[in-house]
Amino acid sequence: MTYLSPGSLRKNEPMSAHVSWRAGGSAQLFYVPLNREDLFGFVREHSQSVFHVMGLGSNLLVRDGGLSETVIQMHGALKEIKIITQLAHELVLEVEAGVPAPKVARTVARLGYQGAEFLAGIPGTMGGALAMNAGCYGHETWDCVQTVVTMDEEGCFHERTAEDYDISYRHVALKNSSESQIPHRLQPTNEWFIASKLRFINDPLRQGQRIIKELLARRVASQPLGQPNAGSVFRNPPEGFAAQLIEQCGLKGLREGSAEVSQKHANFIVNTGNACATDIENLIYRVQQKVWEECGVSLQPEVRIIGNTKG
Repeated sequence: MTYLSPGSLRKNEPMSAHVSWRAGGSAQLFYVPLNREDLFGFVREHSQSVFHVMGLGSNLLVRDGGLSETVIQMHGALKEIKIITQLAHELVLEVEAGVPAPKVARTVARLGYQGAEFLAGIPGTMGGALAMNAGCYGHETWDCVQTVVTMDEEGCFHERTAEDYDISYRHVALKNSSESQIPHRLQPTNEWFIASKLRFINDPLRQGQRIIKELLARRVASQPLGQPNAGSVFRNPPEGFAAQLIEQCGLKGLREGSAEVSQKHANFIVNTGNACATDIENLIYRVQQKVWEECGVSLQPEVRIIGNTKG
């Protein structure tokens, strides 16, 4: 993927260069802030704009018609990790939203604490992990959150706790927020995660780095990491697993243009060459329809789909 230097503002920026599916249209404006203060200034200066906030683009599909809104990319800008508390029994870090989740896992393990190992399996930034309560291997992001710092669309900062949110499986919404039911936003609230304080406990046996290696080996063995993808496409239903249902329906290898249901992991859709966003979205719908017809289960996308269809 392409990473712009902090402080960059571009017009008509191809989003295919910034999302892991390597597909999609262009953003009318694309900005990478220098730091929190610069982000504050940019949002205030463009107060009439509608913003989409993104990290690594690992859970995002931008339709081929692109975006008329302004995209703000946190990755490469808000990337600091600070030690707030380091005691024998606990570690508290302040982690900015643009920090990749695997970096947090490695940092915690290196310092001799545990509880962050699962973050090594999340291919996105902490901002995105907070926004969707990302998780794997039986753990979720908000399990280790003490507080978060957010910014609203007027440039105001807020400090919040988990009590301020409705949090569940792959869902985080600010309580009483009028934005919480709008599905096309990159954030399910009208505030963006800027940073978080995360708490971890002591790892007396120093097993963190070993566990991370084991989890990454499992990931390499089970997921199509060599092809452009956006991770798990569908949330697991209340009973069972999306991948099992898709495979049960015989959908591995199903194609739409150059988009394909992965032969390695049925809940992944890969770009085998020059797939466009429309190919990927159509394949998502075809999988949903087939699973509904054969299993009576309505699969809900875990990936976020935004933007305009190409006219």
